[in-house]
Amino acid sequence: MRPHIIIRYIGLIFLFNAVFLFLSFLISLLNSDSGLFPLMYAAIIAFIFGIFPIIYVPPTKNISSKEGFLIVVLSWLLTCLLGVIPYIMWGGEFSFTNAWFESVSGYTTTGSTILNDIESLPKGLLFWRASTHWIGGIGIIIFALVVLPNIGHARAVLLNTEFSSLAKSNFLYSSKQVIRILLIVYVGLTVLETIALLFAGMSLFEAVSHSFATIATGGFSPKNLSIAHYNNLSIEIIIMIFMILSGIHFGLLFNTILGRKKNIFKSSIVRYYIISIFFGIIIVSANLYFNGYYNIFDSLRYGSFQLISLGTTTGFATIDSAFWPPFSILVLIFFTLQCATAGSTSGGIKVDRILIFLKSIKNQVKRFHHPNAVLSLKIDKKSLDNALISNVFIFILIYIFIVFISAVLLTALGVDGITAFSASAATMGNVGPGFGGVSSLSNFANIPELGKWILTANMILGRLEIYAVISLFMFKTWRF
Repeated sequence: MRPHIIIRYIGLIFLFNAVFLFLSFLISLLNSDSGLFPLMYAAIIAFIFGIFPIIYVPPTKNISSKEGFLIVVLSWLLTCLLGVIPYIMWGGEFSFTNAWFESVSGYTTTGSTILNDIESLPKGLLFWRASTHWIGGIGIIIFALVVLPNIGHARAVLLNTEFSSLAKSNFLYSSKQVIRILLIVYVGLTVLETIALLFAGMSLFEAVSHSFATIATGGFSPKNLSIAHYNNLSIEIIIMIFMILSGIHFGLLFNTILGRKKNIFKSSIVRYYIISIFFGIIIVSANLYFNGYYNIFDSLRYGSFQLISLGTTTGFATIDSAFWPPFSILVLIFFTLQCATAGSTSGGIKVDRILIFLKSIKNQVKRFHHPNAVLSLKIDKKSLDNALISNVFIFILIYIFIVFISAVLLTALGVDGITAFSASAATMGNVGPGFGGVSSLSNFANIPELGKWILTANMILGRLEIYAVISLFMFKTWRF
């Protein structure tokens, strides 16, 4: 283990963040707002801590898997800490705990907020808040790898550490090609949505901010009422389309654009993803209509937006779903746990694992009736090995266990049951809003301080898919 190499790569991540802090500073400068000096100081700090390791630590073409792992995990943690600086220097509602919560929520694309009055923030700080989504959406490591020179094995190590095995299954390219594909799709979707939202009536600042949040499936809006602020069906439809697209494996989207065989139309995972969303919308909308909440049109309008928003872990809102019938809330909680596909910017358990889980149940039922049958589990005609299937089951169990324990801890702090459970599920899945006291048009300001730290731990665990964070505390595995 070479600490100086780890520090060098983290320095590069800090430099990358310094670019966005500087852009946010320029926006504050143009608007002469109160975010000017906090963003300027934060940019300087990020630049200083970033440039010195680059100058004094010589580059290397090869890093070990353990070094790559530490670079990824520490980069996420230290970047979140860096994101605290402009918030806490600006003041307002930002205590250190609140600033940490907002920063982690931004970078992990969770979208939960402690702010009671988002619109009181200066434009520069609002842009920085949206930027943390966009940086974290595809992964700070992926962005950093774009500007790295040809570093041989190091690029592959960092990419493999950042990407889950499920996400890599649809990328049959070299690590350099994968990074290029990710950025082409990510930037392309952001530009397209920005243009569409401009035509729908948003200002350039609002269109960019909402595009950053949508494509990253984050959910930070510069408006207190989120998308409900606009009450504009065109805006809602545009955002719903891009939320769905952002929940699909970027490699499959890229292949579809190029007309290659392995595309979204031939993927059983994408098929399950779309079908589950479709039936979820029908079920929730029907439940709202037959319980007399809205007319048919509004039931479909609100039901589809809220379900897609939670099911892709974006977290935007057009209505407060806290007062919806229990059946609709339970359906939405299921989608909060399931979420979208691996290889997208979505969090949660992922539909890939849910589909493998369901197919495994089907195989077990067959095996019960035919004990001697040789059965293999296939996804898109490709057999999955037992190790991957076992990993899926263990991941789901650990995931649900963490959600349960977090909810129990929150109730011990005095939080009511529905708020505690939904907040735990929403932060673990990087979804954003929950129900009860943390519903779609509410916030996390009233969660006890210790509870906020528990929920930020959930966000990081969810974003790094559990194992990476747990391994960090297995000290016996490290040799410096």
